[in-house]
Amino acid sequence: MAKIWKYELAIERYTKAIESNPRNYRAYNNRAISHLKKGRYDYAIADFNKAIEINPAFEAGYINRGNAYQEIGYYDFSIADFDRAIELNPQNGMAYNNRGFTYLLMGRYSEAEKDIRTAIQINPDNIYALNSMAELYSAKKDSDEACRWLKMAIEKGYNNWDYIRTSRTYDNIRDSSCFKEIALDIIHKTMKRGRKAQRPTE
Repeated sequence: MAKIWKYELAIERYTKAIESNPRNYRAYNNRAISHLKKGRYDYAIADFNKAIEINPAFEAGYINRGNAYQEIGYYDFSIADFDRAIELNPQNGMAYNNRGFTYLLMGRYSEAEKDIRTAIQINPDNIYALNSMAELYSAKKDSDEACRWLKMAIEKGYNNWDYIRTSRTYDNIRDSSCFKEIALDIIHKTMKRGRKAQRPTE
């Protein structure tokens, strides 16, 4: 509930910024992200459209709109947006990673691997690309390699435990011993964090 209110407050704040300056493309982009977090995909895409209309060279706008299209299964539109972001900045690792993940969802694994590896070459510490590689190998039902990449992602800071726990991209390896080991370690880390949060302050 707190997150919902956080996004509503953000939407209100960015709406005021837009009213103050209708050419503020970053305000449109940020309001769109808040809509996206709430699952309001039509509102999000409309705001991303406006941000890109105001600034056609705004690469983050294309990546974010590509993510929104990906969420609703409009994969061709998603790919087109990531293509444009890469044209604007060939060193944008997240554009490669997100395009690669879209290819993964489409079952186009060779293209997915090429893009995700490019993202990792650009930034070896890109935890999202490392996680995407784990998901790719999960899709290929290679549990050992998937777990190897997932462990690397976690060691470098990836900590979206809810995603790892619920994402269908990991369904193929959930019964593997290595994934169960990772899941158990995540439970221990979550419990430890919870205990720290409950400690009284002095």
